[in-house]
Amino acid sequence: MAVADIAPSERVVAYTERFRTFLDTDVAELEKELARQGAGTASGPKFDEQGRMHPAVWEARREVQRRSGALGLYAPHSGTAAGGDGFSRVEMHHVEEFVYRHSGLGLGLAALAWTEGPNPAIEHCSPAVREQYLVPLMTGEITAAFCNTELGAGSDVLRMATRASRDGADWIINGSKGWITNSHFADVLQVVAVTDPGAGTRSLSMFLIDADAPGVSRGADLPTTMADGLTGTLEFRDVRVPAENVVGEIGDGFGLAMSWINWRRLCRGGMCAGWGAWLLQRAVDYAQQREVGGKPIAAQQAVQHMLADIDADIYQARSTSLVAQAQLDDLDPYGMPLHPGAPRLISLVKVINDEVFFRVADNAIQVRGAVGLVHDSPEEKLFRVARNLRIPAGTSEIQRNAIARGLLRTKAA
Repeated sequence: MAVADIAPSERVVAYTERFRTFLDTDVAELEKELARQGAGTASGPKFDEQGRMHPAVWEARREVQRRSGALGLYAPHSGTAAGGDGFSRVEMHHVEEFVYRHSGLGLGLAALAWTEGPNPAIEHCSPAVREQYLVPLMTGEITAAFCNTELGAGSDVLRMATRASRDGADWIINGSKGWITNSHFADVLQVVAVTDPGAGTRSLSMFLIDADAPGVSRGADLPTTMADGLTGTLEFRDVRVPAENVVGEIGDGFGLAMSWINWRRLCRGGMCAGWGAWLLQRAVDYAQQREVGGKPIAAQQAVQHMLADIDADIYQARSTSLVAQAQLDDLDPYGMPLHPGAPRLISLVKVINDEVFFRVADNAIQVRGAVGLVHDSPEEKLFRVARNLRIPAGTSEIQRNAIARGLLRTKAA
């Protein structure tokens, strides 16, 4: 594999230049306005009486998304048929790395579609609902929530209890979902439900449901270590869904859910590299400025070793991400069915980045000492984020299972 295969492409360079301008103009303006409102920050919002993200912070994020969508910056990862740029995974690594490094924990993060935006699964929606859901998601006009996890069924998705049953041409959905990001605010819900019990991976289907449809209720906030005011539960009681709101075909739910989950797993590479580089620069700057005994702490070998460990960890994870994603670009990481060689590579990207970033965040706090423990400082916040990463989209243990299966399958073949 040549270095050129994993270097930023010309269109990535053009994209990041436009994104930098957007950060310096639109985002900077909106961050100043948000600061005047006293509602908290994008990474440390205040909460309303229900424990949800303060509406002023949410609206600031939404305005960033709408402006980003209008400029064509919001969804470069989406396919060209959906109205995106069709960037490869290697290209998206460079985009994500730039966005996370230069946005830090600010509003700029909202300018690149995250879990509430368009995703590989929703691109399989029927032509009948494309204008209603996909098009406005692409431009940031509406937001989505991926509703797969249940309080009683996490990684074991085939145990989910939410059911969809036929009623003429429609489907009736009953059940509940938990740990759902953006449950409080989403306009459209991507709901995975059982349509054919006992059919294994063909037992599930995905539906698009208007979040204000009769029978849908938004439950309580579920406070987590992220303290983002975005995570909660959803209830579905006799929710009627027309046949055209099925995503893909009946029985495609497991494959579609995995395409969404694999997308989030692969986004770890650029995110952790970008945030890692940001933390490293902050650590170096602090070590050179902070003095003990009349000398900067950067003169102490113990601190130098922490900085070296951060750098080595970031380099390792970044290299893994780029090489693995270059290979995945040849295999199609969102294919249905998925290439048998893809799961191992996807899991390597996730588990290596998750565990490396936890060490990076831990060392970044250690360099700063007590200052690093200040609540909602970048280091303290990203330490909580790092701990969180090792569970969503499949725990580290689940990733190791997938890696082992890939190795054993190759050996058997």
